[in-house]
Formats: sequence, structure tokens, C-alpha cells
Amino acid sequence: MTSPLDLDQLQSFCAIADCGSFTEAARRVNKTQSAVSMQIKRLEERIGHSLLTRDGRSVGLTVHGDALYARARRMLRINAEIIDHFSSEDLAGSIRFGVPDDYAVRLLPVILSSFQRTHPRIAVDVSCMASEQLLEGMKGGRYDLIVFTQGTDQNFGELFRTERMFWVASHGGRALASEPLALACGPSCCIWRTDAIESLNRVGKDYRIAYTSSNATAISSAVLSDLAIGFLPESAMQPGMKVVSEEHNLPRLADAQIALMRGSHAYGGIYDALANHIVQSMGNLDMTGPAAEAAE
Repeated sequence: MTSPLDLDQLQSFCAIADCGSFTEAARRVNKTQSAVSMQIKRLEERIGHSLLTRDGRSVGLTVHGDALYARARRMLRINAEIIDHFSSEDLAGSIRFGVPDDYAVRLLPVILSSFQRTHPRIAVDVSCMASEQLLEGMKGGRYDLIVFTQGTDQNFGELFRTERMFWVASHGGRALASEPLALACGPSCCIWRTDAIESLNRVGKDYRIAYTSSNATAISSAVLSDLAIGFLPESAMQPGMKVVSEEHNLPRLADAQIALMRGSHAYGGIYDALANHIVQSMGNLDMTGPAAEAAE
């Protein structure tokens, strides 16, 4: 009979794949770097293929390593589920959680306050920043769980909500009539900005970037102050904003994809408790109010 794979080796392998470093992976799994190197050597011997590429200080996945990574993650998740099933311990601990500030004003207080009521022994340390920064922070080991709004083109981004993106303006404002059209948006790395500009270019709409910020609250303030128009998903809209109607000839924007990402260690227990709560809470949001706001 073929002997089963070693879950401890798979955990170290996934940690290396996540951060691209033996040194950082060793810190995450509480082992010495030499011990982690030995684990990978034995795993490669067991699999019969090279799993990692090394280019100076950078570590990547081979074709076989990439194939193993997804399967190893599933095994770690199932292992956590089994442990949880037979565990009688109360959930307690701390979670480092990152969320885009697009959602901080309207959603974060409601979702996390309800989680805190049902799980008083789980402390959630929250950071709010742009999705690009959250993804980089996840790679650097600064978070256990993040919500991000770039879809699932990243490894193990679990898509759980898709929303309409709307052009938005201030009620009673004049920015919508500006020539060229004044835009408030995120930095050049923002996927929403890229899609909006490409959409405007396709229809030949003249525009200028009037306000740029990596802070979603600042962008919303620019829209509400009538400095420019912007673009937001339904759940990030705020009172005082209106949806720009189709009669203004602005192009349809690609839907926003909202996903959850976990560290390779963040399965089961307190992590599943928070992840499931976020997915269920955001999945049940009633967004009929913002979408139904009258356009000019």
C-alpha cells in the first residue's frame, strides 16, 4: 500500500509557495530553515518530481509544484475540518484580517460587530487598505484572511460575491456635465480605474483624472463634494451619491468581483468561523436601495 503524504511537509511547501522564501516560510511554520529544506527534499523524493525553482533569493513553483499546490491546500483544509469535527474546545484566538477601505464605512461595522457578539473570544485585528496592498501583505505574512476586490486571478481567491459597478455622482452636482469629464479614482494599479478608462476610451469619451487617491473614503468625498464623478460597486455607495443613468452615455462597467483569500494555515477553527460569517453576511446583503436611486 502506498504510504500517505506527510501533512507537515505539505504545510511547509504551501508556506514557501505563498511567500516565495524559505526563510519566511520557516518562520511561519515555526521551524528552522534547514528543517524546512529537508522537508521539501523528502517531499520531492516522495512525489518523484522537483517542486520548486530557485532564482537567487526568489523561490517559485515548477509545473509539478503548481499542480501539487492546489491539491495540498485541499488536504490542509480537509485536515482542519476533521479536527474541528471532533473538537469540543470553544473557539478562541486572534485573526489578522484585511479588507478594502471601499467597504469599511458601510459594511465593516455591521459585519464585524455581529461576529464579535457571536464569537466574543475571537479577537479580530483589522487593517483597511487597497486590495493591491492587501494582496502584497498576504504574501508577506501580515494577514491570516483578506477580502479583496480584484476577482480570483490570484491563487486561492475564493469568489463569493459579484456586484454591478456604477458610475456615481453627487446629487445636484455639476461634475457630470464637465468637459472633459472629471474623474475621481484610485492609483494606476487599481483594476477599477483600468476598466473605467478602457471603457471610456472604447466609446471615445473625453475625460481627465481630476482626483487620485489610494483611499476610498477620499475618493468618495471627492464625488460627494462634486469635484468629480466616480465608479463604485453597489455595497460601497454612500448616502448623497446617485447612480448615473444610461442616458448620459457612459459605458457599462465590468462587474466587481469580491473574493476571500486565506493564508495556507488559515483553515478550520477561528478562521472558518470568520470566513463563513463574512461570506454569509455579504452574500445576504440587500443592495436594492443604492441601485434604485434616481439618476439625473
